[in-house]
Amino acid sequence: MTTARPTPPHRTATTVTTLVVPLFVVLATVAVAVSWTPRLPDPLAVHWTASGAPDAFGSLKDAVAIPLLFAPLLATGMWALAFWVGRDTATRRLAAGVASGTAVLMSVAVLGSLAVQLDLADATRAPGIDGVAAWAFGAGALAGAVVAVLVPRSPRQPTAAPVDPDAPRTTLAPTERAAWSRSVTSPVGAVVAGSAIVLQLALAAVLRTPALLVVAVLLGLLMASMLVLRVAVDARGLVARSPLGWPSVRVPLDEVVAARVTQVDPFGEFGGWGYRIGVGGRVGFVLRKGEGIEVERTGGRVTVVTVDDAAAGAALLNTLADRTRGGATAR
Repeated sequence: MTTARPTPPHRTATTVTTLVVPLFVVLATVAVAVSWTPRLPDPLAVHWTASGAPDAFGSLKDAVAIPLLFAPLLATGMWALAFWVGRDTATRRLAAGVASGTAVLMSVAVLGSLAVQLDLADATRAPGIDGVAAWAFGAGALAGAVVAVLVPRSPRQPTAAPVDPDAPRTTLAPTERAAWSRSVTSPVGAVVAGSAIVLQLALAAVLRTPALLVVAVLLGLLMASMLVLRVAVDARGLVARSPLGWPSVRVPLDEVVAARVTQVDPFGEFGGWGYRIGVGGRVGFVLRKGEGIEVERTGGRVTVVTVDDAAAGAALLNTLADRTRGGATAR
């Protein structure tokens, strides 16, 4: 049984948080940068070595062009994703957070690198920008989180319609209670992320660049939140969450149309590992290649979680969903 794919909700809010806000931040940054022109040296420092010394110089356009062109292009892509396939709240929040957070990160980096040069006669005397980089990452992360939280949730969409009769079931007595859970990790993702963290720590020590420690911490948090997962099926429905508690996925029993086993190709279908948005707006945790649970939900949404013993989890989810509709099964 295939449900209709309705238009994603909250398109006005999506446009504001994912496109308007980033563009406003970029335009405001350009306005401030231009207003500083009389106080800036000519040429400007536009690049710094790892030791903090400026090593490349150019015009104001050279200083702002690449970062401030990248942010609007990314925002446009995120807006298109959320506007056309953002049926799930997580898709819209991720798109808005990435778009707005990146715009703020780029803007703080640009304005910070210009601020350290205000009233200098010679850009070669500009100080290092390690502090600017740390502030940029921090401000970008905070702005992205705040904007994501402000994105409105999709409305609850419970259904009384029977679960697809062709979906797998498990045998339970009428009053029998049951639960299923598994843990899953991403070995490849852990190796890649772990290697990146070690590299950042080594570079921070060798180059004496404390800002790289921020990158290492962020990578560690990303690894903890995206590459280890606990998946459960019980009276709450399907629940999948990282050790940090976020991100998480929950599919209530009364929103289950059908749950099935699927074979997942992380790169081919989702572009990588972790909490992902895939082809057609499918969302979920994709930690490795192989079997997983695919849940067709009300509202045209699809949630995917890669996990071992997916057949048992999918069958139990369908059976428990039947109970929320009086035990009815479509014929």
